[in-house]
Amino acid sequence: MRGMAVGLPSCPRVAGMKARRFFAPMTAFSRPRLVRYEIADTCWTLPDMTIAILSDLHICRPWTPLSALRRIVVVTNRLGADLILIPGDFLADGNLAARGEPASAIVAELTGLSAPLGVVAVLGNHDWWDCHLARETRFARNSVAEALAQSPVTLLSNSAMRLDHGGGDFWLAGIDSQRALKRRNHRGFHDPDAAFAEVPKGAPAILMAHEPDYFAEGDRRAFLQVSGHTHGGQANFLGWRPLTPSAHGSRYAWGHIREGGRHLIVSGGIGYSGLPLRILQPPEITLVTLRRGV
Repeated sequence: MRGMAVGLPSCPRVAGMKARRFFAPMTAFSRPRLVRYEIADTCWTLPDMTIAILSDLHICRPWTPLSALRRIVVVTNRLGADLILIPGDFLADGNLAARGEPASAIVAELTGLSAPLGVVAVLGNHDWWDCHLARETRFARNSVAEALAQSPVTLLSNSAMRLDHGGGDFWLAGIDSQRALKRRNHRGFHDPDAAFAEVPKGAPAILMAHEPDYFAEGDRRAFLQVSGHTHGGQANFLGWRPLTPSAHGSRYAWGHIREGGRHLIVSGGIGYSGLPLRILQPPEITLVTLRRGV
């Protein structure tokens, strides 16, 4: 088992997006690097599989405009991943000095993504907090969910799907945001039991959850959890990430975390919250390779 962050030396230059081995210590625009992880686990008995992760897009002008997302889609497709996951926060942070884009325009760009096993998403907290439709309908409707329903991108909302890979199958479960109603002092919309209701006991399963905090529950129904939300703290001072939005501080801020025989991958994401600035924690496209354990 190992995780490693690398530059983007093999990714081509696409429409102004440079593939750079090194990154600037401070970034104010979404020009992502590629971060790779490799996980070998005995729970994974299928052939090798690659997963590309695009988290926390927060599409808005000028920091992460639709034109940047268009380039990110092209770069992601060229990685040739078997599966593409989008762990939420499509919409811009309403507190950010920027002009947000509607969910329909964001999802329209994401329809260009392509992978053999599909493109799958969950909703993030800002997809509820900063969705005008959700607020107007008292959270009965959601503009991101409705846009995804009209697209080839599958939304998992406390549900799971079985996927075939290399002559075998595994399950991908997804839960809704754990902080969807945090501002109102209510619990989130996540329901892990509903998400795993159809997953056979002992079947290889991956969980996608926007916020990484659910990993602390020790749920063994998934050997791997994929999350975003934290932006890697958005500022990284030699591993100290004081701005991490988590009840566990920096424990689940970024990277490959292993606890109790389970794995958590927290992507640093693409966009910004609060301030359009990242310090030593640049935007990223995350690529995970799963291998059979020994």
